[in-house]
Amino acid sequence: MSASVTCTSLSFAWPDGTPVFTGLDVSFGPGRTGLVGVNGSGKSTLLKLIAGELTPADGAVRVSGEVGRLPQNVTLDTALRVDEALGIAEQRAALHAIEAGDVREAHFETVGDDWDVEERALATLGELGLGHIDLDRTIGEVSGGESVLLRLAALLLRRPDVLLLDEPTNNLDLYARRRLYAAVTAWPGVLVVVSHDRELLDLVDQIADLRGGEVTWYGGNFSAYEEALAVEQEAAERTVRTAEADLRKQKRELADAQVKLARRKRYGQKMWDSKREPKIVMGARKRAAQESAGKHRILHEERLAEARERLDEAVEAVRDDDEIRVDLPYTAVPPGRGVLTLRELTMAYGARVEGGLDLHGPERVALIGRNGAGKTTLLRTIAGELPPVSGEATVHVPLRFLPQRLDVLDGELSVAENVARFAPGATNNHIRARLARFLFRGARADQKAATLSGGERFRAALAALMLAEPAPQLLMLDEPTNNLDMASVRQLTTALESYEGALIVASHDLPFLESIGITRWLLLEEGELKETSREAATDPV
Repeated sequence: MSASVTCTSLSFAWPDGTPVFTGLDVSFGPGRTGLVGVNGSGKSTLLKLIAGELTPADGAVRVSGEVGRLPQNVTLDTALRVDEALGIAEQRAALHAIEAGDVREAHFETVGDDWDVEERALATLGELGLGHIDLDRTIGEVSGGESVLLRLAALLLRRPDVLLLDEPTNNLDLYARRRLYAAVTAWPGVLVVVSHDRELLDLVDQIADLRGGEVTWYGGNFSAYEEALAVEQEAAERTVRTAEADLRKQKRELADAQVKLARRKRYGQKMWDSKREPKIVMGARKRAAQESAGKHRILHEERLAEARERLDEAVEAVRDDDEIRVDLPYTAVPPGRGVLTLRELTMAYGARVEGGLDLHGPERVALIGRNGAGKTTLLRTIAGELPPVSGEATVHVPLRFLPQRLDVLDGELSVAENVARFAPGATNNHIRARLARFLFRGARADQKAATLSGGERFRAALAALMLAEPAPQLLMLDEPTNNLDMASVRQLTTALESYEGALIVASHDLPFLESIGITRWLLLEEGELKETSREAATDPV
């Protein structure tokens, strides 16, 4: 029997009662499926339910075969050895014991039939670009991106029938992403991937669009899905226009009918008052007219109600993914003004800036480099979180730094309370008015930060920093598109269009970097920061 996943009448809600799914039916068979949807739609929750990490309130999840899941945020114990992280430490120890002449039965039971487990592990590491990592090294010696690939290698060694990937390209540099793409392309079983990475989603066979607690299927990859969606939306907008025209027509007809009925009523009253016909005849005529008028009115009111219902249905079919719209005039920096000075800087872990580097005015800088090159260390040094080993890093304007882990938010405070921490002089009404521009309207501003989805949490953190007092004139973002869906990436792009200060963005997401108007590219390679060109930066080989 081929591997498959079937969810039947699946219902799930968070502890506070917020529903995620109510009676969801969805199945995944062999092949590669891209699971897409706006942040907060329940994509990660669905993967956890399939993996058995969450329990549904109702309904059932049936899986044919073994499941492996790569979570969105990979955390590995830094004290673990690589072979322990791969799940082969016991088998490897037993193999080495047998090779050394220890032939106890327990060792053979541990090895089982997997006599080539060490060779397979090394081959898998090699395929993922980790051939340089020794199995006896500890996790603390590898970068964040290498940790993600190690977790993936552990899954590939297990050979699960169903592989679930949740934002797998987060923290991966261009080189590592290419390795992941190759692994996805070669996957033989059921694969479900949640990602905002267009290049990865263009490798899938079909798209499952999770929206409003229901899944809509589209054949082909993400590019085909976008084309199909554009056609759908165009048709939906035409339907709205038709429904609006029909509603206007029904309103006119009802108004015309009411005018005619009023005239008829006045004529009948006039006949009654003049007593031109016998009383019994006029009474019968009046009753008939009233009955006819009532039926006529009900008919037109029913038609009007139906027209309204058709319009509501048509409007619901049109997607309205709001965009962040903010005005940030106090972030402006004159073109000639010095923003940042780096001089003969040596940082923790060995990265350095030879000579000097100056940032002026509203420059937009992309900071690129392989995993572990030291990009986050450089940003943390500039932000004053890490002291330089030698040299200087001087910031000349108000600075805000948004780290990958988004720990600028207090999970126990609401979104509005978190923003108030950064703008203590602002009134509650002012904060809420500004938050509405970041799509936190009404009760959404009162949500605790700990309950937010990845994209919502990012949006809240971005709001807290961009609305801070004093307004940041240097904004540094570390891998900002991690955990963001396509709509959220567009929201971030539009927010940054309003930002008039200097910007430094560390990212592996080249389409995003190109969309925000980068004016300068810096490459951190072999421990040294160098100027580079867009062309050199976008070539991963």
